[in-house]
Amino acid sequence: MKFRNFNSCTDMQPMSVKMNQNSRMTRNQGTTPMANNANSSTKGIAAAFALTLLAGCQIAPNELSQGEISKYATDNLARVTADQEPINKKITLYEAMARALKYNLDYKVEIMNKQLANKNLRLKSYDMLPSVVANGGWADRDNSSASYSRTLFAGVRSVDPTTSKQNGSFAGDVTFSWHILDFGLSYIRAQQAADEALIAEERKRKIVNKIIEDVRTAYWRAVSADRLLEGFHKLRHRAEQALAQSRKLYNSGQTSPVTALTYQRELVDIKRQIHRLERELKTSKMQLAALMNVNPGSTFSLHIPKRRLTDLTIKATGDEMIIIALENRPELREIGYQERINAKEAKAALLEVLPGASVYAGLNLDTTDFLYNSNWVSYGAKIGWNLMKAFQYPARKGTVKAKDDVLKQRALATTMAIMTQVYVSRARYKYLHRSAKTSAEYYQVQRKLNAQVQASVRANVASEQTLIREEMNTLVAAVQYDIAYADLQNAFAAVYAAVGSDPYDQNITTSMSVSELSAVLKKTWQERGDLHL
Repeated sequence: MKFRNFNSCTDMQPMSVKMNQNSRMTRNQGTTPMANNANSSTKGIAAAFALTLLAGCQIAPNELSQGEISKYATDNLARVTADQEPINKKITLYEAMARALKYNLDYKVEIMNKQLANKNLRLKSYDMLPSVVANGGWADRDNSSASYSRTLFAGVRSVDPTTSKQNGSFAGDVTFSWHILDFGLSYIRAQQAADEALIAEERKRKIVNKIIEDVRTAYWRAVSADRLLEGFHKLRHRAEQALAQSRKLYNSGQTSPVTALTYQRELVDIKRQIHRLERELKTSKMQLAALMNVNPGSTFSLHIPKRRLTDLTIKATGDEMIIIALENRPELREIGYQERINAKEAKAALLEVLPGASVYAGLNLDTTDFLYNSNWVSYGAKIGWNLMKAFQYPARKGTVKAKDDVLKQRALATTMAIMTQVYVSRARYKYLHRSAKTSAEYYQVQRKLNAQVQASVRANVASEQTLIREEMNTLVAAVQYDIAYADLQNAFAAVYAAVGSDPYDQNITTSMSVSELSAVLKKTWQERGDLHL
């Protein structure tokens, strides 16, 4: 009755087999503690693994400490203007442009984006290569990988377990595989990455044109600040003295109250205009410093040239300039590259629908003693087809078509915007040229009038009040002339930016010195008609 613990198949075996099994069980009774120890070890390992996994999953946010934040801020502050050529002379317009191209952080970001796109292209090119994978490892176990066998028809189990694998063995292989469909997709992705690199180049060109325009405007306004701020300080001091004297006369009753208050109102209005103009001029120098990546607290001087009204001769007609702009503008080129990327996406979607074939070959090694051949070469071919891709294809195709429609419409909108910018830039330059010329004439007349008033004051014919008023008008006229001149210089650069011309004719790099970059920029712009020296 004690054999009833076996399964039904065992109960059906002959009595001799049952007796052999009984005797084998009796022999194995001595190994029961070892089996129990093995089970305990397995449970211990499993528990340790579970605890380790649980501890790894319990990750809490770790905020930066105040010390780390302070160090990060200090490092950024030290690096933001590091490794820059010192300013040891007065900065000219072209040196300001050169410093902006060499040190401007926004421009550096675009340069690094271009480098990143080129590296991504190189990385995508490697995806087209076949796969070569090497594997190797040692495997062992604490007992034999043995098993019983059973006859197919009689159902008789073997008396002793057998094994065809030794406990410890080394196995390794080197397998070469090449998936044809993956190669086609990788080739398309590499082409798209190449277009992305070209887009990064166009975005860099756009940033360069914007920086050059901003530097021109900020430079000339900063020149106005250097030229006029000292005069503003002197005039404000004189206005405050006159205001104090007028109040003293008003309080003593030595003058008419209406006359005194009217005079004080004019003086306060002069002070108000001085504060407004000083604010506009001072911020322009800060803007120029930011464009050149100079610390806002740094002091630097600008070369103050004579004003020369640039007479830009536009030889091309408006229609000719539009054609040139549509061929050169970075915004339109970027859309063209995006259309090419989208067209390749349609090809990629079609390739993913097709069945994929791969071939492979490998060298294999296994040190198991029971193997007749311990090393061999394996090879073959496989064909697979993801049927779900076929169902997804219509949606993918529709998405690509919708994006293509958006890009084409964006191209039309950008084309109209570029056409408008070309005509507006031409008209704006002509208008600002006339405006600057008028401001120059007004300034010259005001200077002569101020000289006459000064002579009248010296002859005791005119009052100090009249002189202060005319000196203020002279300074205002000078500022208005400078602002008009700065706007004209900006419009001068905007004409070339509207047609997509680069601010330099030859290739430049940030490794060039400031003086070398300045020489290249000066040569380019003087050939375009910039009379500034």
